[in-house]
Amino acid sequence: MDNKQLTVLLEKMTLEEKIAQMLQLVVSYFVGSEEDGQITGPMESLGISEETVDQVGSALGLGGAAKVIQVQQTHLKNDRLGIPMLFMADIIHGYKTIFPIPLAIGCSWDQELAEQSAIIAAKEAAVSGLHVTFAPMVDLVRDPRWGRVMESTGEDPYLNSLFARSFVRGFQGDDLTSDVNRVAACVKHFAAYGAGEAGREYNTVDLSERQLREYYLPSYKAALDEGCELVMTSFNTVHGSPATGNRALMRDLLRTEWGFDGVLISDWGAVIELIAHGVAEDEEQAAYLAVQAGVDIEMMTSCYVKYLPELVRSGKVDESLIDEAVLRILNLKNKLGLFENPLRGADPLAEEEIVFCDEHRAVSRELASKSCVLLKNTGVLPLQPEQRVALIGPFAQSKDILGPWSWLGAEEDIMPLDKAIQEKITSSNVFVTEGSGIDAMTEEQMQEALDIASHSDVIVLALGESSPMSGEGGSRSDITLPEAQLQLIAHLQTLNKPMVVVLFNGRPLDLRGVHDQVDAVLEAWFPGSEGASAITDILYGDVNPSGRLSMSFPQAVGQIPVYYNHYNTGRPKKESEPDNRYASQFLDIPNEPLFPFGYGLSYTEFKYGEMVLSAEEMTSDRPLQITTTITNTGYKAGEEVVQLYVRDITGEVVRPMKELKAYSKVLLQAGECKEVSFTVTEEQLRYHHYDLSYTSDAGEFAVFVGSNSRDVVERRFRLLK
Repeated sequence: MDNKQLTVLLEKMTLEEKIAQMLQLVVSYFVGSEEDGQITGPMESLGISEETVDQVGSALGLGGAAKVIQVQQTHLKNDRLGIPMLFMADIIHGYKTIFPIPLAIGCSWDQELAEQSAIIAAKEAAVSGLHVTFAPMVDLVRDPRWGRVMESTGEDPYLNSLFARSFVRGFQGDDLTSDVNRVAACVKHFAAYGAGEAGREYNTVDLSERQLREYYLPSYKAALDEGCELVMTSFNTVHGSPATGNRALMRDLLRTEWGFDGVLISDWGAVIELIAHGVAEDEEQAAYLAVQAGVDIEMMTSCYVKYLPELVRSGKVDESLIDEAVLRILNLKNKLGLFENPLRGADPLAEEEIVFCDEHRAVSRELASKSCVLLKNTGVLPLQPEQRVALIGPFAQSKDILGPWSWLGAEEDIMPLDKAIQEKITSSNVFVTEGSGIDAMTEEQMQEALDIASHSDVIVLALGESSPMSGEGGSRSDITLPEAQLQLIAHLQTLNKPMVVVLFNGRPLDLRGVHDQVDAVLEAWFPGSEGASAITDILYGDVNPSGRLSMSFPQAVGQIPVYYNHYNTGRPKKESEPDNRYASQFLDIPNEPLFPFGYGLSYTEFKYGEMVLSAEEMTSDRPLQITTTITNTGYKAGEEVVQLYVRDITGEVVRPMKELKAYSKVLLQAGECKEVSFTVTEEQLRYHHYDLSYTSDAGEFAVFVGSNSRDVVERRFRLLK
């Protein structure tokens, strides 16, 4: 259809039909689903009729080509104008082939592989009948107590923006109409959902306008610049107003300033939650606030369909707002080619061949291996095949390695770590026991762990959080490992055997009682379908770890939030004044994180040569060239992530100590050296000033190059204007 035809279709719709397009329901409402559209029990609470269901514009949470085809065909018969439905789902880090959690993908610093993971997820979802994924989540996060940190790519606005673009490109491709193997992406959660107070889910967010624009908005904007078709509202407040009813955020910033004309959808129940927030007296007012803010689709509450018709007829809501919203929804359906082909890419036969195929699993394995971060190694890794290994811990035989939001990932498809190691080496050299549960340990478990460990050459402890301990609703005030696992480490440490810890988790942890007690720590996160094989590849040296942290690990939970791009303060702690009490510091722990942003070890060593600047001064039309030489001084090929940071020494407002501006992944053979060059432009030195203007300042800057945000070499230059 062209725009004129869409307008003609809109004109044929009754007011109730238009508003029904603005409602999204879970698939159990619809005839043809497994529940066959029975509106009973809890479903009755929405107060909607079967006639409304027949006109609904989109469905949530159905997977499988045959089911989607059946529901869509039945819906087309029941809808008066034959308007197809959109099918949407939470495809966060894979459909059936599960990739590492997004926080882990961020640690790969590999944009191409991230894009490939989204291409595969889209292909599996599209052939299974889906049209939209509620991804990527690009919320910047500085507090690992928040469970949904696992769904973010970390603490840095620049790195998050790069990954936002990669995921959108992967999901959507170049042309959604012609490429039925892609799905529309929905960036979330707009805005600043990751800044909830105390890391508590759904909690209040209170940021200055400048801080919001400087750190939290860039990754959403990057996703939209890449062409992302949908935006999802966040649950939190922004400047005292819940996002779903926040006209200034949605109409003024998103629509007018940024020019976004795609579909804006609420998160689950977020419209009716305006009442609990205290800005709406009842459902009618909630509907009024949300539609005035520009929310096109209300997910899983019925404020719109119950109250918008009368609000329009009474003149309180202009029908043009309804028409704008519905036209955006129809336009998305048109972009997906649904009017010509309502079944789009749904194909049960192709689904059997494509979903969870070997090719997709191989990419999952590669991405998992690049997402693992080696945090500590005193030389015990890599392991040797002839070593007798005691594999102990709650994750030694567990299949709970997919992590939250692994929608159709099935544990029966997963190889646990013990099986992966036994496939790698002679199984007679692997001794396996649980040692403890996630949060409990029996005397018998402990004794068996000591027995097999005493006959081994090295102990590998598979420890961490269960999947429900992170993800949505998974906020934790104590992010240390559960006490039972810390006791397991302490007991085994008495044997004086080399110990390696492999961590499975959805957030940076407080690693007291872990990193200081063992010889090596491999952060594996929740690594996905092929995670165990990828971990084994690293443990035995077939893969040299190259992951680098996209989020800092705290010394202790009391440091949080701790992040690399912090301010200096007027009384910074100085190494030259260690006894100065009156500095910005903790008395009992360092200010610095245990492991900083960008950190990660390798099985080889990299030496950085002198940093050379093309000039000591730069201008807007004369960028600065920065060059250094990286040498692999070890005996094994490895990949280094060369990172470039900048600091504005004196700004109109306070500037961070460092800001990531560029990076380069460099593969070096043993003994090889390569020259790495970066270009710094005036545009990269801009920031939001006191009046929110986005400009740069003339003056002195520091530039840093190194292997992480802490271990860098520094030079100075000046920007002339």
